[in-house]
Amino acid sequence: MPRVIGLRSLHSKVGRIVHFGRLLDKVRLHARGELPPDYHSNLGEGMDGRCCRFLGVAYADLRGRALEGGCDEEILAWAHGRGQPRGDEECVAWNRFMTKIGWRDDRSGPLAERTREYGLTVAPETFGELFDADEGRPLGGTRAWEGPPIGAIVVMGVSGCGKSTVGRALAVALAWEYVEGDDLHPPANVAKMSAGIPLDDADRAPWLAAVAQAIADLIGRGRRVVVACSALKHAYRQVLAPDPGPVRFVYLRGRLEVLRERMETRSGHFMKEALLKSQLETLEEPVSALALDIETAPSVLTERIRQVLAPA
Repeated sequence: MPRVIGLRSLHSKVGRIVHFGRLLDKVRLHARGELPPDYHSNLGEGMDGRCCRFLGVAYADLRGRALEGGCDEEILAWAHGRGQPRGDEECVAWNRFMTKIGWRDDRSGPLAERTREYGLTVAPETFGELFDADEGRPLGGTRAWEGPPIGAIVVMGVSGCGKSTVGRALAVALAWEYVEGDDLHPPANVAKMSAGIPLDDADRAPWLAAVAQAIADLIGRGRRVVVACSALKHAYRQVLAPDPGPVRFVYLRGRLEVLRERMETRSGHFMKEALLKSQLETLEEPVSALALDIETAPSVLTERIRQVLAPA
């Protein structure tokens, strides 16, 4: 099966546990009509069902909470509060169980059958590796039982929301790299915005590709990064995070009057206040982001992001 944009590996962690993020991805993709039909029959069953039972919550309730909105970590906190709290040792046992299904157990036979059915040229040792191979991920990148941490936080929103201010402060607080998305706009985009002409999808495509490459390059070198980027549409966010595992979005939202006032009083930026209307019309509010109010002090916003997405 080709890679499903927006669907992460089973091995990718949210908080302390594997598979939970993949479960959420499937819920969100299915709700948007983007989950391939081959995945539909197992929604809420199999590994999804095991995960819900481990957390002590019903799949229907978890699905409903995920579609209300919020980042993965907020939804996991909800599950822990509503269901069965799990300690560190229980989470370690869960991770080792889930990442070894198919390895020298009663699922080894079905794993071999599925491998032949999929026509794979590699020999996965577990069902997690089978999914990775079938979805086009390199097995070597996901063999470790401990999944990679969050590698990038994208602070997003329309112009004037404070994403650069909060993004820089967060990068300092976490001692992470910082990438200013505006700096990666090609000259033609800057010229259009300086002239008060809104960008379209074609204008944004090379810019989004450059931001996505910056994120991938830093994560690939083992660095962690905070990125300030408007990321207005769902499709734009998919470009930035085709694999949701290592990337989280923080959405700074606010009232029009506040946004307009901020843009009227700032200077030295090519983005003109007249373009705010166009950005708001383009904006597709994210379902899977940590959403915060821009009228909160930047220091408080920074601390909230750190607590939810990068606790010590």
